[in-house]
Parts: sequence; C-alpha cells; structure tokens
Amino acid sequence: MDFYVLLGIERGAALADIKRAYKRLARRHHPDINPGDRTAAVQFRQIAEAYETLSDPERRRRYDAGGGAAAAAEEITVGFEGFDFSISASGPSASTFGDLFAELLQQRGAGSAEGVPERGTDLHQHLSLAFEDAIRGGQQTVTVTRQEHCRTCRGLGRVQVAATSCPGCQGAGIVKSARGHMIFSKPCGRCGGAGRLSTTRCPSCAGAQVEVRTEPLTFAIGPGLGDGARIRVGGKGNAGRNGGEYGDLYITIQVQPHPLFRRDGDDLHLVVPVAIHEAALGTRFEVPSLDGHARVRVPPGTQSGQRFRLRERGVASLHTGRRGDLVVEIRVVLPTLLDERSKELLREFGRINHEDVRKGLASPRL
Repeated sequence: MDFYVLLGIERGAALADIKRAYKRLARRHHPDINPGDRTAAVQFRQIAEAYETLSDPERRRRYDAGGGAAAAAEEITVGFEGFDFSISASGPSASTFGDLFAELLQQRGAGSAEGVPERGTDLHQHLSLAFEDAIRGGQQTVTVTRQEHCRTCRGLGRVQVAATSCPGCQGAGIVKSARGHMIFSKPCGRCGGAGRLSTTRCPSCAGAQVEVRTEPLTFAIGPGLGDGARIRVGGKGNAGRNGGEYGDLYITIQVQPHPLFRRDGDDLHLVVPVAIHEAALGTRFEVPSLDGHARVRVPPGTQSGQRFRLRERGVASLHTGRRGDLVVEIRVVLPTLLDERSKELLREFGRINHEDVRKGLASPRL
C-alpha cells in the first residue's frame, strides 16, 4: 500500500498538499458519515496512518528511503507466537495483513479514550421576571432537572467486588486470534490483561454512571437586569462521563413588560396625558417612579410630544451602578365637548388667538 497513491499526491508533495488531501479523504470516509460501513472504516484508518507518516518529516524520510508501510507501522507491536498451518489461508474469507493492521489500529484508538473523564453538557433554561423584580435584583429560584454522578459508584459506572477469574480469558489475561497461518495474542479487553475482575457494574445506575435529579436552585441576580440577559451558574449542568466535571447552567431572562414604563437602556420612558388648558397655561403634577413619585413642572405653551428629563430617576446600570433618567413625554388630550357653553368658549378662544398653525403647509412652487 503506497501512502502517496492512497492520498492521491505526488512523492514530492508539500506538507500543505498532504494536509489538503487528508482532509478531503477523511471527510469522505469518516465512520460518522458512513455508519456501519466496514470498508469505509478501514479506508479511514489507512488514510489516517498515511497522513501521520507523511506529515512527520523523520517518518516520511524513512518511508521514502525504502521502509514503506513497515517503517510507518513500526510503533505498533505485534506478538507472533508461531505458525498454525492447520488453518487454511485461501479463499475469499482469508484474513489479510490489511485486516490485521486495521484491527490493531482500531483497538489502539478505542483503548486510548476508554475511561477518560469527559466534561458534562451545559443546560439552558428560561426564567420570566416581573419588571420590578428585574429592576431591583435579588434572589431567584428555578427548578432544574439534571444528571448527577451516581452516589454509589461516584460516576464511574462500576463498583469494587471480591476479585474473580475473568471469564473472557479464563484468567490468562490474554486472548488469541488466528490470522491466516499466524496466531496473535492480545490483552483481554474485558479484564485489561489482569486475568481477574475486581469490579462489577454498579447496581444503582446499571453502569450508566449518572442518575437524574430534580432540585430547586437559588441564585442571585444584579439590579437592572434587562430582557434577554443570560446568567451563568457554574457546575450546575449535567455530570460528565467517567467521573468528569459538571457542565454549566445558563439561564436566559425574559422581563415582562410594564403597563406604564418603557425601558430604553438605563432610561425609563413614561407617557403622561395633559389636558389642553394645562398644556396652554402650565401645571405641576406627580408621576410614578422607581422611588415612589417624582414631581414634574410643565411650562405654559407645552406641545404634545414634548419631553422632560428627570435626572437619575431611571434604572441603575448593571455595570457601573449609575442610574439612568426618567423621560416624561407629554400627550395633550382634547376635551370631549358635551355642551354649547364649552363650544362657545373654544370658538371665542379661536377668535382671540387667530394664529395660522398650518402656515408651513403652503403649496410650494413647482
């Protein structure tokens, strides 16, 4: 098996060309893309072996010097116990060296990840808050359902028992397999080569390593939290495999709208209706605020839509603590005329104040 032919590159190919060829072929033959396809799995391992050899300058030099695949595979130890000529090596079902090395590579890759602790997955949850609660901050409680390490086996899936002889290798610690005329020995995968079993599957979690629990979780939120804010609670996600650390819990805040206030950053906006005579003559009144009430002075001649800013009556910044402003917008409300006396007073007001309020709408010259 020529590694250059396998990757489809020239012998003098640069490292960048080797990497591009490997990525292209690895995507095509990856076991996750070809589930259950043994041929694709073998090809993927061969491609990986070719890349590991040709991307390493020293291993590539030995390979090019004539060592070939034998030099590339020198790191894999194969124990030969002898030949068994009673086993036929002919026919379509005969084992090949390609099958042998593919199996060895698969065992080495699988063994390297076995028992390695893995970090648990993160959890995501939403919490709806009243407008006032988000502004004030304080303690909040959510109910979380998550996976925790099994208390019996501490997240390992197995518990200690009295040592017994391994039934997989009958206590020998190794298992034998035939490949053509050769017999190979390898450590028993069930006992790890020890020949004896001193652990068994955890009876509490049946080897799953985790158990599901639902619990209330209390956490603190700062004042001035806005809609869509996300809070991270460390270590409150799912438990990791093989006793690995916990993931995190992320809580997304949904702030309910307020019937009066509209929030814009750290400022609060409030629309206040004002009668026509109050806007014309001026007035003073109180408006609701986060501190209870605030007094607003409306000068004579105030127009609808005019805004008055009350300094530091808004929301405290989550980062600096400085408060925003309360912005009061005036909305002039016309009276409902119910009697002739009111109508006549308005007509008289119009005769006295005959200013043309629509003079800016004169037709432009075309």
